[in-house]
Amino acid sequence: MSPVAISPGNRKVTVFGGGRVALRKCQHFEGFHIKVVAGEIMPELAELADEAVCENVDPATAAGYMEGADIVVAATADHELNNAIRDISMSMGILTNSAHGGGDLLIPSVLRREGYTVTVSTEGRVPAFPPYVIRMLDGFLDESYDRMLELLMRVRPEIRDRVSPQPKRAEFLASILDDQEIWDALKREGVDPAFHLAMKKGGLE
Repeated sequence: MSPVAISPGNRKVTVFGGGRVALRKCQHFEGFHIKVVAGEIMPELAELADEAVCENVDPATAAGYMEGADIVVAATADHELNNAIRDISMSMGILTNSAHGGGDLLIPSVLRREGYTVTVSTEGRVPAFPPYVIRMLDGFLDESYDRMLELLMRVRPEIRDRVSPQPKRAEFLASILDDQEIWDALKREGVDPAFHLAMKKGGLE
């Protein structure tokens, strides 16, 4: 499968299910227009959703709730119903995620930082593995990585007109990432001293 990041825009997500699995799925789609459909919807989920439709769903009625959806999520507690929702949605050409597998859209485990995002997926092989990797990365990706990103974002416009062609600019940024002295400066002193060190090493200061 091809990993991609999708902007919410005005995209609509229809989630079937009103429990904790549906809540977890909905939390991944923050910023999308979320419609939740279930006979019972837990309060936290109803609050998160833009539309909460308290109706029991079966294979005969599911398609009606999918109209206008860009993404459908089958997250009920009923395995067979999820399979039916999945098959109907995919037959309508809608990207589909199912809590019981088989859809064409996977929801990865996510680690969000202020400036970057890391996702991990086994493409459905072992669902317990990605959250474990995310926990390990959470401890590994400390504050110095946020500082490095800030440093690179500061250096990039400075070299746009001073270093050419573009491959040379890419090499310059890569050299900063590979420089342990700059990493140490980031950790000990912060972004400003590391910036001046990077520019000096590049012969630009």
